[in-house]
Amino acid sequence: MSSIFESLKFHNYRIWFFAALVANTGTWMQRVAQDWLVLRILTDDSASATGLTTALQFLPALFLSAHSGLIADRVDQRRFLMVTQSAMGVISALLAVDVLAGRAQLWHVYVAAFATGVAAAYDSPARQIFVARMVPAGDLSNAVGLNSASFNAARLLGPAAAGLVIAWVGAGWVFLVNALTFLFPALALATMRIAELYDVPRAERAGGQVREGLAYVRRRSDLIVIIVVISVVSMLTLNFQVTMAAMVRSVFAMESDAYGTVSSIFAIGSLAGALWAARRRSPRVRTVIVASFFLGVFTLLMAVMPTYPLFAVSTIPVGLCVLTVLTGANQTVQLSTAPTVRGRVVSLYMMCLLGTTPIGAPLIGRVSDAWGPRAGLAVGGVAALAASLAAVVWARRHWHVGLAYSATRPHLSTVGPRERALPPGAASPGDADGDR
Repeated sequence: MSSIFESLKFHNYRIWFFAALVANTGTWMQRVAQDWLVLRILTDDSASATGLTTALQFLPALFLSAHSGLIADRVDQRRFLMVTQSAMGVISALLAVDVLAGRAQLWHVYVAAFATGVAAAYDSPARQIFVARMVPAGDLSNAVGLNSASFNAARLLGPAAAGLVIAWVGAGWVFLVNALTFLFPALALATMRIAELYDVPRAERAGGQVREGLAYVRRRSDLIVIIVVISVVSMLTLNFQVTMAAMVRSVFAMESDAYGTVSSIFAIGSLAGALWAARRRSPRVRTVIVASFFLGVFTLLMAVMPTYPLFAVSTIPVGLCVLTVLTGANQTVQLSTAPTVRGRVVSLYMMCLLGTTPIGAPLIGRVSDAWGPRAGLAVGGVAALAASLAAVVWARRHWHVGLAYSATRPHLSTVGPRERALPPGAASPGDADGDR
């Protein structure tokens, strides 16, 4: 178990990890409260309105990620994150006041979701690459995995807590709690030991730097495969905010506490996937593809579960697959990208991860309204299967990768060019294609 938590021995990462755990718990509480506010209080169980809210929250990532990645490559990420974290806290506080005063309208939630998305679009790439300043290069994969573990431990705690708070005192107090939790990462950033931060090369100001990031990705077929798979899965499969809330209400006719419970059960699998990722030292493209395939399988199984208990239990393997896909992709992108362009490459990855949600969430919401939430889940499951199978076919043709079976110790293994990601800074744009 010590290898899982290896990065916690570093003081700066340790205080950031626990501060982020608190803030992430608040974030998950707010996501549940926001969905429930739109679905049950401001509309008459409209999955479309819930999907539009989710879309507005992630829409800024589609348009701002390229610029935010360049900013992340240039600035002092520690100071920059203090600004973005504080901004998200202020937005949550304003929404809390609006809801508690009884003046909240649907368009108010839309505006708050969009404003949060703008702050998050700049926060995300800076937060992702700041990890490399808190731990040495050899522990970066572990730290990225632990970040996911923190996020999903919060996902385990936050939804259940939000369901209880909503049932007891209403959604407005959840927004207020979330606003207060942003004080923790801001304080952690302010009190870090500056001398113990690791130096990471920054990009100097120059023309054409966004194009430079795009050119770097174009020459890396391994990154392109990851980005394509992630784009499809994020657009059509990872809309569980919409589909799970709709399943709880429309199929099982249950209330907010049930939604909070199923979200927390989902997080059991997510947390397991994140801890598994923290042990992974050399992430691979194949991890993303295989996990995407099983995500499609288990999502289709979740769509046909006849009862609420079976539906809740079926979310565990889905959560495991989701986190394996996301952490595998994140680790591979970060570990195999040169430090001077890492912010821009990560931002392009985040643009496809988050920026496709505004397209998919309303679509899945409409499908759920028209044919039921089971149909919305089924569309996501088929999409994940199709993306993974297409990636396998492409890899076999272009990378000449095949499968071999061992009878002595039954398992399947890949044969052909290596696919392991290289250590940070070791790969050049020209030689990375042979490393899968």
